[in-house]
Amino acid sequence: MPRAKEHIVILSGAGISAESGVSTFRDAGGLWEGHDILEVASPQGWERDPELVLDFYNKRRAQLLTVDPNPAHRALVELEERYEVTVVTQNVDDLHERAGSGRILHLHGELLKARSTKNPRLIYPWTRDLRLGDRCEEGSQLRPHVVWFGETVPMLEVAAQAVSRADRVLIIGTSMQVYPAAGLVGFAPPHTPVHYIDPRPHINYELRRAFELEVIEEKASAGVRQGVERLMKED
Repeated sequence: MPRAKEHIVILSGAGISAESGVSTFRDAGGLWEGHDILEVASPQGWERDPELVLDFYNKRRAQLLTVDPNPAHRALVELEERYEVTVVTQNVDDLHERAGSGRILHLHGELLKARSTKNPRLIYPWTRDLRLGDRCEEGSQLRPHVVWFGETVPMLEVAAQAVSRADRVLIIGTSMQVYPAAGLVGFAPPHTPVHYIDPRPHINYELRRAFELEVIEEKASAGVRQGVERLMKED
């Protein structure tokens, strides 16, 4: 009977998309395109000025459609030749999908989708500008399908379950300081090998104590290539 494939869970953050040209909150000094984060990524901001919020996400959506997956995204796909792979991403772009990864959980939503403001189960593919007056089939205004500050993270439990059965975890391009996503690695079984790829890794005592930790202080493209080649050579 063939041995079951090891399960690798990838926790990806803004750093992996930055090399494709997607701007990140961390590198922008707390501002996105000159806006305070709460103006454009909170329920309060939406209530106060929905046109500003829609314009902000329209610009991000248009910019996303001009960029491509980078070598880090593509290298991760190679792991599926040998491992069962689940990508848990904090990113709202579709670069993992376009690179060819097969199983992706979006913690913070998806920029290329819109959803009803009244019925969150009504979700639609959306690549054009989203405007006031665009409505769901039940007549409610559509909003970006993005989890804003102060909102629950619907996919968090599913992601935690995936991590809980991981044989190995790869953390890529995230500071591991934004909760609740930062707490996901804590669901991995004790002593799980954890490979942390980031040019500025944030390593707390719990992470170092609880897991077999390898740190690769590189940007995503270089670091992921190193990590993938090492894993693919293992017996």
